[in-house]
Amino acid sequence: MVQKAERVAAARTGSGTRGGAGGAGKNSRPVGNVTRGTTNPNRMRRLDRWLTGTQAWRLRRASDPLVIDLGYGASPATAVELFDRLSAVRTDVRVAGIEIEPERVRAAKPLERSGLSFHVGGFEIPVPGQPVIVRAFNVLRQYEEADVEAIWALVRGRLGPNGLFIDGTCDEIGRRVTWVALDAGGPLSLSISMRFGGFALPSEIAERLPKALIHRNVPGERIHGFLQALDKAWLDAAPLAAFGNRQRWTAMCRAMLDGGWPVQDGPSRWRLGELTVGWDAVAPA
Repeated sequence: MVQKAERVAAARTGSGTRGGAGGAGKNSRPVGNVTRGTTNPNRMRRLDRWLTGTQAWRLRRASDPLVIDLGYGASPATAVELFDRLSAVRTDVRVAGIEIEPERVRAAKPLERSGLSFHVGGFEIPVPGQPVIVRAFNVLRQYEEADVEAIWALVRGRLGPNGLFIDGTCDEIGRRVTWVALDAGGPLSLSISMRFGGFALPSEIAERLPKALIHRNVPGERIHGFLQALDKAWLDAAPLAAFGNRQRWTAMCRAMLDGGWPVQDGPSRWRLGELTVGWDAVAPA
């Protein structure tokens, strides 16, 4: 069930400063609203696998390997997991978990260690430096669609060189996951990742689309056409089901690419139940 969306309860524009500690001053209210905070261990594994795979180069090249887990929820488990996973790519990575609810931060403080810290804040990102990765999962989903563009712009303004902002959504145990990747210039791609055996049609991912797209899955919108094309390619690949869903999914991705969709990456990612497509192919009309 989707929680009733909220409006952003603080200034929406331009207060962030590149390289600074964000736009909210010492006495300013963090930008954003308290969310449900629902989380579970290992919930973000599919996104984290993508970050440590196709996007690992960003972390390796960063002069300051600062990563932000924005709105980690009532439990810091996924922030700790992000730190552990990214440490395998860059041993000096710094992960800062940010939550707007002070009690959630107080509960996480005992888990701090070298390279892992927790802070009270919101979309202004009250941590000095220019992050190379900002992850906000199941956060914007609880806001109004009208607020998404301004929130995206605020966070993107804090990114460092080659920085990436991830706005994503997933189900309670991370079996159906979607995310939009953005750099300083704007949205780059949409990724979906699904557990084999946990769906009948790929379009079932629609209920987990990011806020910018979830209300756009209607005829005439690009995301609707994309999901319909996925279903057709999946059904056309049904004869391969005898060899396993991995083979069938890979054939679906290949058919989408051959059909002119800007599918990125390749079979090594497809075999994971993952597919990434250029943003222009799914952007709101």
